[in-house]
Amino acid sequence: MNFDCIQVSRDIPLTDDAEAPRCKIRMQLQEFKGNSDKSKIINSIIGNELFNYENLSLKQAADSFANVYTCNYVEVLRPLYEKDKADKSRRSWYEYHYIVNTEVSEGKNGTVVYTIESDWYEGGTHGLVQKRVINFEPKSGKRMYIADILVPGYETKLNGILLKSLENKVGAKDITELHDKGYLYSMDMFIPENFILGKNGITFIYNIYEIAPFSEGMIELSVDYSELNDLLPK
Repeated sequence: MNFDCIQVSRDIPLTDDAEAPRCKIRMQLQEFKGNSDKSKIINSIIGNELFNYENLSLKQAADSFANVYTCNYVEVLRPLYEKDKADKSRRSWYEYHYIVNTEVSEGKNGTVVYTIESDWYEGGTHGLVQKRVINFEPKSGKRMYIADILVPGYETKLNGILLKSLENKVGAKDITELHDKGYLYSMDMFIPENFILGKNGITFIYNIYEIAPFSEGMIELSVDYSELNDLLPK
Protein backbone atom coordinates (compact mmCIF):
# COMPACT_ATOMS: atom_id res chain seq x y z
CA MET A 1 0.00 0.00 0.00
CA ASN A 2 1.29 3.46 -0.91
CA PHE A 3 0.59 6.54 1.14
CA ASP A 4 0.99 10.29 0.59
CA CYS A 5 1.66 12.78 3.38
CA ILE A 6 -0.93 15.50 3.92
CA GLN A 7 0.09 18.56 5.94
CA VAL A 8 -2.36 20.92 7.60
CA SER A 9 -1.22 23.97 9.53
CA ARG A 10 -2.96 26.85 11.29
CA ASP A 11 -1.59 29.66 13.48
CA ILE A 12 -4.47 31.82 14.69
CA PRO A 13 -4.11 34.74 17.16
CA LEU A 14 -6.78 35.08 19.80
CA THR A 15 -7.03 38.88 19.38
CA ASP A 16 -5.49 41.55 17.15
CA ASP A 17 -2.87 42.37 19.78
CA ALA A 18 0.71 41.74 18.66
CA GLU A 19 1.43 39.61 21.73
CA ALA A 20 -1.89 37.76 21.78
CA PRO A 21 -1.96 34.03 22.60
CA ARG A 22 -2.34 31.75 19.62
CA CYS A 23 -3.90 28.48 18.60
CA LYS A 24 -1.43 26.39 16.62
CA ILE A 25 -2.42 23.31 14.65
CA ARG A 26 0.15 21.05 13.02
CA MET A 27 -0.94 17.81 11.36
CA GLN A 28 0.97 15.36 9.22
CA LEU A 29 -1.34 12.63 7.99
CA GLN A 30 -0.65 9.60 5.86
CA GLU A 31 -3.36 9.19 3.21
CA PHE A 32 -3.75 6.02 1.15
CA LYS A 33 -3.16 6.80 -2.52
CA GLY A 34 -5.58 6.01 -5.33
CA ASN A 35 -9.29 6.07 -6.10
CA SER A 36 -10.08 2.42 -5.53
CA ASP A 37 -12.82 1.26 -3.18
CA LYS A 38 -10.11 0.05 -0.82
CA SER A 39 -8.43 3.46 -0.66
CA LYS A 40 -11.77 5.14 -0.02
CA ILE A 41 -12.58 2.69 2.77
CA ILE A 42 -9.21 3.18 4.47
CA ASN A 43 -9.18 6.98 4.21
CA SER A 44 -12.79 7.20 5.41
CA ILE A 45 -11.96 5.09 8.48
CA ILE A 46 -8.92 7.29 9.23
CA GLY A 47 -10.93 10.50 8.82
CA ASN A 48 -13.69 9.21 11.07
CA GLU A 49 -11.21 8.09 13.74
CA LEU A 50 -9.33 11.40 13.71
CA PHE A 51 -12.07 13.94 13.15
CA ASN A 52 -15.44 12.17 13.28
CA TYR A 53 -16.10 13.18 9.67
CA GLU A 54 -17.53 10.81 7.09
CA ASN A 55 -17.95 11.13 3.31
CA LEU A 56 -15.05 13.58 3.00
CA SER A 57 -11.54 13.08 1.70
CA LEU A 58 -8.91 12.98 4.42
CA LYS A 59 -7.64 16.42 3.40
CA GLN A 60 -11.17 17.86 3.46
CA ALA A 61 -11.81 16.31 6.87
CA ALA A 62 -8.53 17.68 8.28
CA ASP A 63 -9.17 21.18 6.88
CA SER A 64 -12.75 21.18 8.17
CA PHE A 65 -11.62 20.11 11.63
CA ALA A 66 -8.87 22.77 11.73
CA ASN A 67 -11.26 25.51 10.64
CA VAL A 68 -13.95 24.59 13.17
CA TYR A 69 -11.39 24.15 15.97
CA THR A 70 -9.74 27.56 15.45
CA CYS A 71 -13.08 29.35 14.99
CA ASN A 72 -14.34 27.91 18.27
CA TYR A 73 -11.06 28.88 19.95
CA VAL A 74 -11.54 32.54 19.04
CA GLU A 75 -15.29 32.63 19.64
CA VAL A 76 -15.22 31.01 23.07
CA LEU A 77 -11.94 32.24 24.52
CA ARG A 78 -11.63 35.82 23.27
CA PRO A 79 -14.16 37.29 25.76
CA LEU A 80 -12.52 35.38 28.62
CA TYR A 81 -9.04 36.51 27.61
CA GLU A 82 -10.14 40.15 27.39
CA LYS A 83 -11.00 39.91 31.09
CA ASP A 84 -7.81 38.03 32.01
CA LYS A 85 -5.13 39.62 29.84
CA ALA A 86 -4.05 42.11 32.49
CA ASP A 87 -2.96 39.12 34.58
CA LYS A 88 0.17 37.88 32.78
CA SER A 89 0.24 34.68 34.84
CA ARG A 90 -2.89 33.49 33.03
CA ARG A 91 -1.65 34.07 29.48
CA SER A 92 -0.35 30.51 29.08
CA TRP A 93 -3.88 29.17 29.67
CA TYR A 94 -4.85 30.54 26.28
CA GLU A 95 -1.90 29.18 24.28
CA TYR A 96 -3.61 26.23 22.62
CA HIS A 97 -1.98 23.68 20.37
CA TYR A 98 -3.16 20.57 18.53
CA ILE A 99 -0.49 18.37 16.97
CA VAL A 100 -1.08 15.12 15.10
CA ASN A 101 1.52 12.89 13.46
CA THR A 102 0.84 9.57 11.78
CA GLU A 103 2.97 6.76 10.46
CA VAL A 104 2.42 3.50 8.61
CA SER A 105 4.22 0.22 9.25
CA GLU A 106 3.80 -3.44 8.39
CA GLY A 107 2.51 -5.91 10.95
CA LYS A 108 1.64 -9.59 10.96
CA ASN A 109 0.90 -11.13 7.54
CA GLY A 110 1.17 -7.78 5.81
CA THR A 111 -1.26 -5.98 8.12
CA VAL A 112 -1.11 -2.21 7.61
CA VAL A 113 -0.52 -0.67 11.04
CA TYR A 114 -1.63 2.98 11.07
CA THR A 115 -0.39 4.84 14.16
CA ILE A 116 -1.78 8.21 15.26
CA GLU A 117 0.07 10.27 17.88
CA SER A 118 -1.73 13.34 19.17
CA ASP A 119 -0.57 16.09 21.52
CA TRP A 120 -2.93 18.88 22.50
CA TYR A 121 -3.29 21.59 25.11
CA GLU A 122 -6.53 23.41 25.89
CA GLY A 123 -5.72 25.25 29.08
CA GLY A 124 -5.34 23.81 32.56
CA THR A 125 -2.32 22.34 34.30
CA HIS A 126 -1.11 20.11 31.47
CA GLY A 127 -1.77 18.95 27.94
CA LEU A 128 -2.61 15.43 26.83
CA VAL A 129 -0.72 12.96 24.70
CA GLN A 130 -2.54 10.07 23.06
CA LYS A 131 -1.65 7.16 20.82
CA ARG A 132 -4.22 5.37 18.69
CA VAL A 133 -3.67 2.52 16.26
CA ILE A 134 -5.80 1.20 13.39
CA ASN A 135 -4.93 -2.17 11.86
CA PHE A 136 -6.03 -2.67 8.24
CA GLU A 137 -6.38 -6.00 6.46
CA PRO A 138 -4.14 -5.45 3.39
CA LYS A 139 -6.37 -6.98 0.70
CA SER A 140 -9.74 -5.49 1.58
CA GLY A 141 -8.80 -2.38 3.56
CA LYS A 142 -11.12 -3.55 6.32
CA ARG A 143 -10.35 -2.45 9.88
CA MET A 144 -9.32 -5.38 12.03
CA TYR A 145 -10.67 -5.74 15.54
CA ILE A 146 -9.39 -8.12 18.19
CA ALA A 147 -12.37 -10.41 17.61
CA ASP A 148 -11.22 -10.78 13.98
CA ILE A 149 -7.88 -12.15 15.16
CA LEU A 150 -8.68 -14.42 18.10
CA VAL A 151 -11.11 -17.30 18.50
CA PRO A 152 -14.54 -16.78 20.11
CA GLY A 153 -14.45 -16.81 23.90
CA TYR A 154 -10.99 -15.22 24.11
CA GLU A 155 -12.03 -12.51 26.55
CA THR A 156 -11.52 -14.16 29.94
CA LYS A 157 -8.12 -15.68 29.19
CA LEU A 158 -6.77 -12.60 27.41
CA ASN A 159 -7.95 -10.36 30.21
CA GLY A 160 -5.99 -12.53 32.67
CA ILE A 161 -2.89 -12.41 30.47
CA LEU A 162 -3.06 -8.62 30.30
CA LEU A 163 -3.56 -8.32 34.05
CA LYS A 164 -0.49 -10.50 34.66
CA SER A 165 1.49 -8.50 32.12
CA LEU A 166 0.60 -5.29 33.93
CA GLU A 167 1.64 -6.76 37.27
CA ASN A 168 5.00 -7.78 35.82
CA LYS A 169 5.50 -4.42 34.16
CA VAL A 170 5.01 -2.39 37.35
CA GLY A 171 6.38 -4.89 39.86
CA ALA A 172 3.12 -5.80 41.58
CA LYS A 173 2.29 -9.24 43.00
CA ASP A 174 -1.48 -8.96 42.79
CA ILE A 175 -4.42 -6.63 42.27
CA THR A 176 -4.02 -5.15 45.76
CA GLU A 177 -0.48 -4.02 44.98
CA LEU A 178 -1.67 -2.65 41.66
CA HIS A 179 -4.24 -0.58 43.52
CA ASP A 180 -1.58 0.61 45.95
CA LYS A 181 0.48 1.82 42.99
CA GLY A 182 -2.52 3.64 41.51
CA TYR A 183 -3.41 1.14 38.76
CA LEU A 184 -6.99 -0.02 38.16
CA TYR A 185 -8.01 1.91 41.25
CA SER A 186 -11.46 2.87 39.98
CA MET A 187 -11.82 0.59 36.97
CA ASP A 188 -11.43 -3.06 35.98
CA MET A 189 -8.88 -4.46 33.57
CA PHE A 190 -10.19 -4.51 30.02
CA ILE A 191 -9.08 -5.46 26.52
CA PRO A 192 -8.65 -2.33 24.40
CA GLU A 193 -9.35 -2.17 20.68
CA ASN A 194 -6.28 0.07 20.60
CA PHE A 195 -3.54 -2.40 19.67
CA ILE A 196 -0.67 -3.09 17.29
CA LEU A 197 -0.90 -6.38 15.42
CA GLY A 198 2.86 -6.84 15.28
CA LYS A 199 4.97 -9.50 13.62
CA ASN A 200 5.93 -11.16 16.91
CA GLY A 201 2.98 -10.34 19.13
CA ILE A 202 0.18 -7.93 19.95
CA THR A 203 0.86 -4.69 21.83
CA PHE A 204 -2.14 -3.32 23.71
CA ILE A 205 -2.16 0.43 24.33
CA TYR A 206 -3.77 2.16 27.31
CA ASN A 207 -3.77 5.92 27.07
CA ILE A 208 -3.53 8.33 29.98
CA TYR A 209 -6.24 7.84 32.62
CA GLU A 210 -7.55 4.58 31.12
CA ILE A 211 -6.09 2.26 33.77
CA ALA A 212 -3.87 4.59 35.81
CA PRO A 213 -3.53 8.23 36.88
CA PHE A 214 -1.95 10.89 34.68
CA SER A 215 1.40 10.55 36.45
CA GLU A 216 1.85 7.00 35.10
CA GLY A 217 1.46 8.10 31.50
CA MET A 218 0.64 5.85 28.57
CA ILE A 219 0.97 2.09 29.20
CA GLU A 220 1.80 -0.49 26.54
CA LEU A 221 1.50 -4.21 27.24
CA SER A 222 3.10 -6.56 24.71
CA VAL A 223 1.97 -10.18 24.48
CA ASP A 224 3.93 -12.65 22.35
CA TYR A 225 1.95 -14.91 20.05
CA SER A 226 3.38 -17.86 21.96
CA GLU A 227 1.27 -16.74 24.95
CA LEU A 228 -1.82 -16.68 22.73
CA ASN A 229 -1.54 -20.16 21.20
CA ASP A 230 -4.88 -21.28 22.59
CA LEU A 231 -6.57 -18.13 21.36
CA LEU A 232 -5.34 -18.08 17.75
CA PRO A 233 -7.25 -19.83 14.98
CA LYS A 234 -5.67 -23.13 13.97
